[in-house]
Amino acid sequence: MFGSKMFTLALFALLGPGPTQSRETHSLHYIYTALSKPVGLPGIHEFTAMGLLDGRMIDYFDSEHQTKVPKQEWMRERLPADYWDKGTQSRKSKQQWFKVNIGILMERMRQNESTTPHVLQWMHGCEGEKQPDGTLKFVRGMDMYNYDGDDFLSFDDRNGVWVAPTPQALPTKRKWDAVQVLKEYTKGYLENECIDWLSKFVNYGKEKLKSVPEVYMFTKTSRADTNVVLTCLATGFYPAELTVTIRRNGRVLTADDGLTSSGLLPNHDETFQRRDNVEVLKSDVSVFSCEVRHEATDVHAVKDWDKRLLPDCEGSSVHILVAAVAVPFVLVGVAAVLLFLYKKTTTNG
Repeated sequence: MFGSKMFTLALFALLGPGPTQSRETHSLHYIYTALSKPVGLPGIHEFTAMGLLDGRMIDYFDSEHQTKVPKQEWMRERLPADYWDKGTQSRKSKQQWFKVNIGILMERMRQNESTTPHVLQWMHGCEGEKQPDGTLKFVRGMDMYNYDGDDFLSFDDRNGVWVAPTPQALPTKRKWDAVQVLKEYTKGYLENECIDWLSKFVNYGKEKLKSVPEVYMFTKTSRADTNVVLTCLATGFYPAELTVTIRRNGRVLTADDGLTSSGLLPNHDETFQRRDNVEVLKSDVSVFSCEVRHEATDVHAVKDWDKRLLPDCEGSSVHILVAAVAVPFVLVGVAAVLLFLYKKTTTNG
């Protein structure tokens, strides 16, 4: 249940900044979500914890199953059984910590008699930039707490202090600021231990962290009998950074030419897709081409429109297929559902 700033950061962590020609970055984040009471909804647990590498879920724990499990096959293959055993014990300890502290916050905010479920969330992790020698250099860290959809407390890594954006967080800030070893540990974890784990995970999963885009160019009928909708589809790529260009006789088409884009959409397998469309005359004899660049996999693909028009049924099948794989990610979806639940409950009194 992220507040506005925290939710933006969570989405950033999910999608990742994506590498560019001059800068390749990777991120490792952990998100913990605890409720004060069960909500009786399938898939929504009193406590959940998940690890995200470059926005992909790599491990998961919830209060129902009580076991930390890998969500990527390479995690299962590369990490020994005691890693998961220790991780399970760590998650169980954090589950208890959250249960105690959400009770403290409810008492502090005089919510003891509340029938509304309250939510405490913690997100922490780091981002590293790949150096010429292949190592990762610390870029930034993140350690922040959120309560009932609002930012509650965060760690200022540069200055080594806790930041309280709300008066209710001041007692915790003063208490934690007074514990020097806690501040040193938090800073050391973000800048060193987190980066060490990030480097290991990137190395373990390096062959799985990139996916080459498939590129298609096709048309379907338009509402105007004289026109067709020309579509350039790139799908199955990861990471998310990608450029798509449609050209007419070599000239790049823009919104002024009626160009529209679906934007970045998630596929069911944690890859992405994007569709760019433009409506053109059936009689247009110009050369139309679709150009896709995916720097992470060094792909530069160009497809030309062969002037064939898909039959209505075939065009519809393509459209449905594309839509079917565009299912939402669940990584921060739980947080969004909880936020909706909380806002709806409070709105209804």
